[in-house]
Amino acid sequence: MTGLIADVDSLIERLDGVDYLADRGLATALFLAVELPQPIVLEGEAGVGKTEAAKSLARILDTPLLRLQCYEGIDSAEALYEWNYARQLLAIRVAEARGEAVNERGLFTPDFLVARPLLQAIEHAGPRPAVLLVDEIDRADDEFEAFLLELLAEDSVTIPELGTIRAAHPPIVVLTSNRTRDLHDALKRRCLYHWIDYPDITHAVRIVRRRVPSAAAPVADQAAAAVARLRLLDVQKPPGIAEVIDWVAALTLLGVKELDAESVATTLGSVLKYSEDLELARSRGLEWVAVGD
Repeated sequence: MTGLIADVDSLIERLDGVDYLADRGLATALFLAVELPQPIVLEGEAGVGKTEAAKSLARILDTPLLRLQCYEGIDSAEALYEWNYARQLLAIRVAEARGEAVNERGLFTPDFLVARPLLQAIEHAGPRPAVLLVDEIDRADDEFEAFLLELLAEDSVTIPELGTIRAAHPPIVVLTSNRTRDLHDALKRRCLYHWIDYPDITHAVRIVRRRVPSAAAPVADQAAAAVARLRLLDVQKPPGIAEVIDWVAALTLLGVKELDAESVATTLGSVLKYSEDLELARSRGLEWVAVGD
C-alpha cells in the first residue's frame, strides 16, 4: 500500500476537484492501481476519457505525468533512451583539437544520455511516483509489447554501458488501448483491467456542463442526446464524450441556445470526422440528429 489515496470515495472527490467525473467502477480500478500498486490497462473507444484519466490522476497526486505515445514501428530507443550522437561527436572533435586522446568510455556517461519517457519514469526522484502513461499501446507491435512487459515486471532497465538502473519510486503505470488489436494475455495478466464505456446521457451532461460551464443548459442536454443517436448509425468513428465537449463548446461560441437542424448542419464537423459519416447523418436527417423522432 502506498498511502497516496485514502479510499475510493476520496479518489472520486479529488478527481471531481480537477473536473474529471469518474464513476465508481473506474475510480475503484484507479485506486487499486495506485495502492496495490499495479499497472492498469484502460480500454475503450476513442474519446471516452482514458488519457484524461491518467492526466487527472497525475494532477491530484501532484506528480509528473510522463507520456509515451505509441505508434506503429516504435522501438526501445524512442521509448527508453538513446545516446546523444551529435554531442558525442562534438566531444570527439574538441578532444582532437586539443591533441587529447579520445576516451571512448567517457562518451557513454549520463551526460550523453537522452532519457525517453520510460527511463524518465524509472529515474524519477520522487517523493511520489510519477504517472507513466503508455498511450494507445495497441498501435505498437508485439515486440514492443514484450519489451514493455519486461520493464514493468522488474521496475528497472539495463543500459549496457551504465549497468542496471532500478526505480527508487516505481511509476504508476496507465496503459490505454482503443482495441485496434487484442493485447497479449501475458501483458493483461500483469495488469489490472478496466473497460471505459460511453457515459450515459445523464453522466455525459454532467461532464459537458463541467467542461463548458458557459453553455446553455438545453444545448448540453440536446448535444449529449444527439451524439447518443449518432452512435446508433453505422459510422466509421463513433463520437465519444470528447466530441460532445467540443461540439457544445463550438455551439456556445456561436451563441446557440438550443439545438436545431440549422445549427447541426453548420457544426456537425465538430462531432463526425469522416465525410462518409457526415453524409450518413445527413441522409438520416438533420432534424433527427437535433431532436430525434
